[in-house]
Amino acid sequence: MFVLYQKLQQKFISLVKNELNTFKRLLSSDYPACSEGEVEDDQREGVLKITLHILRNMKQTDLANTLESQLAPACQQKLKSKLREKYQRINEGISAQVKSALLNEIYTELFITEGGGGDINQEHEVKQIEAASRKRPTEERPIKCNDIFKPLPEQNQPIKTVLTKGVAGIGKTVSVQKFILDWTVGEVNQDVLFIFPLPFRELNLMKETKLSLVNLLQRFFPETQDLKPRHYKSYKIMFIFDGLDECRLPLDFQNNENLVEIEEQTSVDVLLTNLIKGNLLPSALLWITSRPAAVSQIPPECVHQVTEVRGFSDPQKEEYFKKRIRDEDLANKVFTHIRSSRSLYIMCHIPVFCWITATVLERMLSEAESGEIPKTLTQMFTRFLIFQIKHKSQKYSGKSETDPQQTRESILALGKLAFQQLEKGNLIFYEEDLRESGIDIREVSVYSGVCTQIFRQEHELLDLGKVFSFVHLSIQEFLAALYAFLYFNTKDRNMQTTEQQTTGLSELFSRKSMNDFLSSAVDKALQSESGHLDLFLRFLLGLSLESNQTLLRFILTQKEKSSHSNEETVKYIKKKIEENSSPEKSINLFHCLNELNDHSLVQEVQKYLSGGDRLHQARLSPAQWSALAFVLVNSEEELEEFNLSKYDPSEKCFLRLLPVVKISKRALLASCNLGVKTCESLESVLKLENSSLIELDLSNNNLQDSGVELLSAGLKSSHCKLQTLRLSGCMITEKGCSSLASALNSNPSHLKELDLTYNHPGESGEKLLSARLEDPHCSLETLRYEEVLRGKIQVCCRC
Repeated sequence: MFVLYQKLQQKFISLVKNELNTFKRLLSSDYPACSEGEVEDDQREGVLKITLHILRNMKQTDLANTLESQLAPACQQKLKSKLREKYQRINEGISAQVKSALLNEIYTELFITEGGGGDINQEHEVKQIEAASRKRPTEERPIKCNDIFKPLPEQNQPIKTVLTKGVAGIGKTVSVQKFILDWTVGEVNQDVLFIFPLPFRELNLMKETKLSLVNLLQRFFPETQDLKPRHYKSYKIMFIFDGLDECRLPLDFQNNENLVEIEEQTSVDVLLTNLIKGNLLPSALLWITSRPAAVSQIPPECVHQVTEVRGFSDPQKEEYFKKRIRDEDLANKVFTHIRSSRSLYIMCHIPVFCWITATVLERMLSEAESGEIPKTLTQMFTRFLIFQIKHKSQKYSGKSETDPQQTRESILALGKLAFQQLEKGNLIFYEEDLRESGIDIREVSVYSGVCTQIFRQEHELLDLGKVFSFVHLSIQEFLAALYAFLYFNTKDRNMQTTEQQTTGLSELFSRKSMNDFLSSAVDKALQSESGHLDLFLRFLLGLSLESNQTLLRFILTQKEKSSHSNEETVKYIKKKIEENSSPEKSINLFHCLNELNDHSLVQEVQKYLSGGDRLHQARLSPAQWSALAFVLVNSEEELEEFNLSKYDPSEKCFLRLLPVVKISKRALLASCNLGVKTCESLESVLKLENSSLIELDLSNNNLQDSGVELLSAGLKSSHCKLQTLRLSGCMITEKGCSSLASALNSNPSHLKELDLTYNHPGESGEKLLSARLEDPHCSLETLRYEEVLRGKIQVCCRC
């Protein structure tokens, strides 16, 4: 046995020496790339693995990457070449027929942060953008796109699966595109040998197909035909699944069969769930992107890192316009105008909206087109639609005028599709969706041709079918509102080819007058808990203005023009603001008043604000308090501190001004006659991912144990960032203290200071909370309470 071991040792040393010499020659600049035959050498593959492992342990990452790429199969370069050709240009909403720009010429770095948990956020995405716009970049840790697989300082384990979330049009797909492009040109992530981008919208077309993982990859990437099954396990590879929100596969993680063999045939759904669970190719890296509402489809235990694309920060907005508009003076004009409208400026967090805005304002401010410069969303989107129609006419027929009938028919067809799919919540459409909306698949190029940058047909994918979409959800909502407005104003109702529905949005069409129609739309939006009809409502109300209808005169018939006064609609919205108990709903109703060009409530409140102390003495109505919330939330000034006593120390006022609390760092609510309802609202604030609140003073209010239990539920949230909580004199007993201790125990929070003086914690309450100070996993540093026996204020601090 000893002799056998010696022979084995000699052969092993000889083999390693020979291969290391080969590797040394490969790393020299004048040595040609290795041949495919050499790559197939099993012995070399084993030695290569050991060598790469040792080099990386020695922190010689660049050397390891170079060696690995030299010995990679020839098909790797073929794949890189194909992906480089595909991803080097950016369409930015433009269809395939229009010349696109080089990505690296106009790419502006996006603001990407840690995304917290994979919680469901059911708010309308514009609401999420408005909330994110208040976040200070300094409060969050930015992550570079190319570094998303690098562990953060506190993470000890390597990251295998990353889930990146972000609202529609925020830049997720562009981030993926830039990541892949940088990899293909050899700039970053060269330790990854193969990247396989598999968008969900393309995988959807294969939902009925049975095939193995190897077959799937060969079908999408024919360049990899020469890869053997063992290569997928031995090389570092990455899968990118873009657009989880577009997925129409079941993704049944619980009931799908387990699969470990990459050559075994099954459904695409089973392949995906097993890849994500780590059963198939457990060493592969996975990157999944999704709109926030869909992230819950992936089990949290399958995700090692959550990131969020926040779009453009304020400096990045300005950088984008300077890159997009070559004329520096014109770019400055455009940006100055955007800064003058808070609603437009907030929307410019979304890169797609920046592109829409640049498209419109570049022409208007350069005097290429006349007319009032857009200040509202409806004006901006109306101008954008007009520009696209004119652009199509000039490009394809050489005429400055359009064919009104053909244009009208195309816009109505797209509007109907937008309206019907908005009811269903679909952003991506397939051939059956178009047929359902009455669009002839054989003539779909007519619809794409009308607005090449509004509605687009993707390349036909793998001969399986076609995919269609609007460039952004907001464009779909605008066209849906336009269709609804035109349809209601057509007295014979001949635009609707299917039987009229009596539920959902279609129920609006049964109203008798324009005022009833618009008032019912307001009610529908208010009934939606998620706010998913908020932007649709803004557009619908904006389109009811005669000035916007005048802009659209080329597609409106005489009977479709509305001559009604908006006075009744404005009164109705103000009444709803007065009645409405939801402060968030009230904020959107003020945006609606802006679209109707009514600023009276806001102007009333601004008079009080300019008067300084007069606001404290003013007896404002509930609607005026809501107007104050709207003004403060939309102010560019950062709100460090919100002090309720400066306004009206009451629960009614607090509930109206709740949106202001959400954007404040410190909320001073002491001695303001607050109770359990306040705690219900504050619980939701503490659970908000975008909340800035770090200090909360509720001293001398009648909260009692029931209120504290609600606050404790908020403290348990992983999103809660509260560091200081003052509850002095709030009628709290042992029961309330137990809830607080439980919150600190179940989720080691950020809370550092807790004031419970002038309450009744009892000995058990004191002990429970004092124990938190001794817990090394708890952040609590200072605890104040009144000693039960001696009636003294006790201040306990962590040693």
